[in-house]
Amino acid sequence: MKIAIDISPLKIGHFLQHRVRGTGFYLESLRKSLEKYFPGNSYTYFTRGEKLSKNLDLAHIPYFEPFFFTLSLTSKIKTVVTVHDLTPLVFPKSFPSGIKGKLKWQIQKHGLRKASHVITDSESSKEDIIKYTGIKPERISVIYLAADPVFKQVSHQPSTISHLRKKYFLPERFALYVGDATWNKNLPRLVEAVKKTDIPLVMVGKALMEKDIDETNPWNQGLVMAQRFTENDKQFIKLGFVETKDLVSLYNLAEFFVMPSIYEGFGLPILEAMNCGCPVLTTKEGSLLEVAGKSACYVDAYSIDSIAKGMKELWENENIRLALSKNGLENARKFSWKKTAEETIGVYKKVYENKNN
Repeated sequence: MKIAIDISPLKIGHFLQHRVRGTGFYLESLRKSLEKYFPGNSYTYFTRGEKLSKNLDLAHIPYFEPFFFTLSLTSKIKTVVTVHDLTPLVFPKSFPSGIKGKLKWQIQKHGLRKASHVITDSESSKEDIIKYTGIKPERISVIYLAADPVFKQVSHQPSTISHLRKKYFLPERFALYVGDATWNKNLPRLVEAVKKTDIPLVMVGKALMEKDIDETNPWNQGLVMAQRFTENDKQFIKLGFVETKDLVSLYNLAEFFVMPSIYEGFGLPILEAMNCGCPVLTTKEGSLLEVAGKSACYVDAYSIDSIAKGMKELWENENIRLALSKNGLENARKFSWKKTAEETIGVYKKVYENKNN
């Protein structure tokens, strides 16, 4: 098959923000996996606005935003679109669209309905797509993601551990948060929960160190509150962006990983943590139960006391941490980029065969 894949999130303008987020990781991992496991296909990579050859069998748009134009309404090429989540539509009060956003959503929705097939990361996201777009279930395929294979258990030399502790000012024991700072990440409640304990929290994420924030934008509410609540508080060690090699080490050194999100389309850091043998504390909201299965400690996303209680339990009970670590490693093995690539090719073939019938 001759397949064109849109790589705009890695290249241009507004989409560059995705490079360090889940969309960028998905795109780069998918590209590498397709080329590795299915080299017999012809892959062309393009950015938004480029004219495509008429000889293509299909195009894949591997990202979607409700309030920004990402889809073409005029292309006659068969198209597969990946929708990671519809967070702004699920929580409109926290992600107000404005008049322009509402108009763009109507256009984007029309474009999505025209797509030959839709891929999404979880059953939870599939239900949202059906609810907000009216697309029939049979035109939507759930294809799970996977952590980068670089995330794994490692044995650190004492000198390496000492270097990391000095580099990042790490305490002897700590819990770990890795992720963005958008409203759905639930950071204000996480911060309040941590303050009810004596647990140091290491926080990794570029947004956590942002200085020029529009505090009037409701989309930044969670980030603004998290920064304000943790300012000059030594219980919180905010590292900003961390290189992958060091992030692997942090997962391996942490007592546990905490992700108390109100909503996720997938929740990739959970698999990163599990691959490293790091126990996971999370919620059952959105896709998180799908991803973590029976291998996590679950808390109520809307209860500060529940989050604090769960953190204390993991912090104080080594047996629970060991059990979660073991179960998490087993759970993470269910997900792989080879499997993601195989199922994606399966969607491509379905679209290709329909084209030729």
